[in-house]
Parts: sequence; C-alpha cells; structure tokens
Amino acid sequence: MVYESLLALAVLFLPFLLFELAVQGAHTPLTEHMRQCLAFLVMGAYFIHQWSREGQTLAMKTWRLQLVLPGHAHVPLRVAAYRYVLSWMWLLPALVAAYAFELQHWTALGAIGIGILAWSSTALFTGNGQFLHDKLVGTQIVQLPAPAKKSKKVAA
Repeated sequence: MVYESLLALAVLFLPFLLFELAVQGAHTPLTEHMRQCLAFLVMGAYFIHQWSREGQTLAMKTWRLQLVLPGHAHVPLRVAAYRYVLSWMWLLPALVAAYAFELQHWTALGAIGIGILAWSSTALFTGNGQFLHDKLVGTQIVQLPAPAKKSKKVAA
C-alpha cells in the first residue's frame, strides 16, 4: 500500500503541476474541490487502465500480485471501473465523517486509519480472504508464482 501510494504521487505530479499553473495556486473552495476531482479521475484512469490491460499496477508486479476475473482473459474495463469506485470504500466513510463532524488534522487521520482497518477486516469475512470490493465485483487478487531462477553456467 505504501509503495502504491508513492507511485500514485508520481502519477499525479504532472496533472497537478499543470492544474496549479492553470489556477495560479489559488486556494478557494472551488479549486480545492477541483483538486479532489482531479486526483480521483487521474488515479481512476491509472488504476482502471492498468487493471484492465494486464491486471497489475507496477506495485502489484513487484509483489507478484494480479487482479483476475474468473472466466476472462483480462478484467473488462467496466469491471475495473466498478472496482475502482468500490475501492474508495477504504476511505469514503472516514472522509464523509471528517467532513460532517468537522474533524481536523490528527482526528481526521485517525478516522481514516479506523476506516482502513475496518475495510481491511472485511477480508476475514469473505471466505476466501478477498476484500469486500473484490467480492462484490467478482474479481480476485491472486499471487503469481515466483519466476524460475536462472542457473549459473560454470566456465570451463
């Protein structure tokens, strides 16, 4: 999750640079909402593209994980988009609570942490260790086998 977050920052860098140049760094309620929408859309484009193309993000490749939809060669674009929207349930309840109760700084981060723990605990109840959003969409995260090690040839 941390590695994926670092990659997300790299994906967001150029769109946010262009956005900040366009709005000249303004901090109005409108531009703040536009930043949030931009982050949601850019990250959505990244994840949906990666999941539907080869079932893996760069971080997933590192950990040899792949998103699959049983019975399909690739995850369909529609399914990847649905999974992306549902995956926001990791954060959405906490973000709504933080906004509704005007939680600030550490309290808001605490609410987000509790939300992440609560959503990750859904893997305990789905029967196969998959998160709830995967169960709802029908996708699965699978562990790929380790690549075969190349044998070293002894020089004569």
